[in-house]
Amino acid sequence: SGIKQKTTTMREIMLIIHFLGLAMGLGTSFAFLFLGRASSKLEPAERAKFMFTASSVSTMGNIGLGLLFISGGYLMTPYWKTLGDNPMLIAKLSLFVILGALIGMMSARMRRAKANQDAAALGGVAKMGPITLLVTLTIVVLAVYIFH
Repeated sequence: SGIKQKTTTMREIMLIIHFLGLAMGLGTSFAFLFLGRASSKLEPAERAKFMFTASSVSTMGNIGLGLLFISGGYLMTPYWKTLGDNPMLIAKLSLFVILGALIGMMSARMRRAKANQDAAALGGVAKMGPITLLVTLTIVVLAVYIFH
């Protein structure tokens, strides 16, 4: 029974880490959605300055994605053997890979735009924001259906 308690405790710790990662990742998606809307009311020069300053929020999303990857890998341990029998879980994991690619592309564009002080390059990042949010919300919905 001592081993069972340690396993349960580790699972609970990983669930906490997973939910923190989810909050950070989903929070970043929502933050950029609202920051983009708020900045659209500014003059172009002010908008660029505002978004360059707000770009540090993307670090939170990257950290959240890392926490989700680490904790999710652990939490998936009992499901790897039966993964082929669960198409919704395959879809969820596939969307997580897509989310990682989207966040990676957004971060790279944001870094380039900031390094070159290229406000026009931020437009590409802004266009990816709603897609990222939709992917993230779909992952959450699938998780609820899979792990209810």
